[in-house]
Amino acid sequence: MDLTKFKKRHPSGLLSQDFFDLDNFFDDRMWKSGLMNADFWNGKTVEPALNIKESEKGFEIELAAPGFSKNDFNITIEDGCLNIAAEKERSEEELSEDFTRREFNYKAFKRSLQLPDSIREEEIKAEYNNGILNFRLLKKEAPQKRPPKVIEVG
Repeated sequence: MDLTKFKKRHPSGLLSQDFFDLDNFFDDRMWKSGLMNADFWNGKTVEPALNIKESEKGFEIELAAPGFSKNDFNITIEDGCLNIAAEKERSEEELSEDFTRREFNYKAFKRSLQLPDSIREEEIKAEYNNGILNFRLLKKEAPQKRPPKVIEVG
């Protein structure tokens, strides 16, 4: 017995399910994948993914921000909070006798992280490479414990 995969045909007869599932495209890809999420469509910014690794010496933070350049970032520290913001705008226009083509793209995000008291804020380093914004945060040296002092009652 030979098994043959069933190919659902689009009513127009032009598209098979293997090539492009027009019947379920919006249901599966838009609703189930989260593209129809209210935050995505109502102009709110979406927070980029973030990894935080801790070691004895400090923390390493990786923030996924593809498509930006170093100059697009605004990074500040205020009241013990690391504030990361990026904004990029691009527009292109092509004029011809027969048509005008205009394209634009805008993307932005803001992310804030409360820093622990054990971080040396003045030594925070940031580097952007291949779409990943890396931070290196060094910990302060822990104060050495002193032996308890005995006070005699007089």
